[in-house]
Amino acid sequence: MNTPTDTTTTTADKRVQRSNAPFRADQVGSLLRPAPLQAARTQHKAGRLDAEGLRAVEDRCIRDAVTKQQAVGLQAVTDGEFRRDFWHLDFVRQLEGVSLQRAVGHSFAAEDVPPMATITGKVDCHAPIMVDHFRYLQSVAQVTPKMCIPAPATLHFRGGRNAISRKIYPELEAFWRDTSAAYAKAIAYFYQAGCRYLQLDDVSFSYLCDETVRQNFRNNGDDPATLHHTYAKAINDALAQRPSDMTITMHTCRGNFRSTWFAGGGYTDEVIEAMFSVSVDGFFMEYDSERAGGFEPLRLLPKGKKVVLGLVTSKSGTLESKETLKRRIEEAARFVSLEQLCLSPQCGFASTHHGNQLSEQEQWDKLARVVETAQEVWGSL
Repeated sequence: MNTPTDTTTTTADKRVQRSNAPFRADQVGSLLRPAPLQAARTQHKAGRLDAEGLRAVEDRCIRDAVTKQQAVGLQAVTDGEFRRDFWHLDFVRQLEGVSLQRAVGHSFAAEDVPPMATITGKVDCHAPIMVDHFRYLQSVAQVTPKMCIPAPATLHFRGGRNAISRKIYPELEAFWRDTSAAYAKAIAYFYQAGCRYLQLDDVSFSYLCDETVRQNFRNNGDDPATLHHTYAKAINDALAQRPSDMTITMHTCRGNFRSTWFAGGGYTDEVIEAMFSVSVDGFFMEYDSERAGGFEPLRLLPKGKKVVLGLVTSKSGTLESKETLKRRIEEAARFVSLEQLCLSPQCGFASTHHGNQLSEQEQWDKLARVVETAQEVWGSL
């Protein structure tokens, strides 16, 4: 990997070596924003709280969230994405060549529709993005700090060819080449800061299993019959020279916005084969409802890879029983070795600042249930 020139060694480089991640009990990343944080962000946007004041509230809330994650027994902790409004846009807008524009043609209320990434210049990454978020998480974590960023396909899947400047990129091959190179640089910055557990959040593979979404791709000037290979190659090119002691996983789901979803349909063999070709260590896969289909595609999982079963829904406060979770894990183990399986919620609890429709206590109960179940199934985390 062509890493940035700064070679500073942090204490975390020594403390956080290659972990066993993904862990038997793991999590996707985002957490419900606590009321003090919501209030502070509202005040900041209204001009009544400066950036320093907002950062102080964020720090305090992240520190408290890390303490709670560790208390329930998780071996990997996140910052809950407390410094973000959206799981993807806060990151991609900081890449060179990327801007945001208002999205149209969606069913959500106009004020709730997230803007859409558009490509208006050459894509690149000349400075660290969110590495300061990781450094703070690292400073307060007693277990493995995990960072989540959107996958390369995030720059394409909503607007497709129509959202990429034809003047800058008359051919998409150059766009994907630049995107992968930019991601390689961004990941190198995280590694340099001591990050050894990174997750790429990607909805594109599961979206491609929905025929309505596939038609949207066609409307945007793309061929859905080839996109799964394109997306997989973009990630593989970005990770081609990643350090061997950095664990990287990928999370895929069918949408997670205020407890709603966007796509449906089980993982098809053609899509799952492309997804499983991605050179990551594990796959967080949504399996909390019939909408996600059956476990049969897991038979295609390569040896040496893990699947983190997203059996605990983050979309409601109803707490799954350990018996139900164990039964579902047993069903999945008919298609792939139990040793290749782990357990987590199906998605984050707040992919956007709005959060899903459950309480903070219900959120913590669900994470505790993941840990309890994993301990009983595998004997360790």
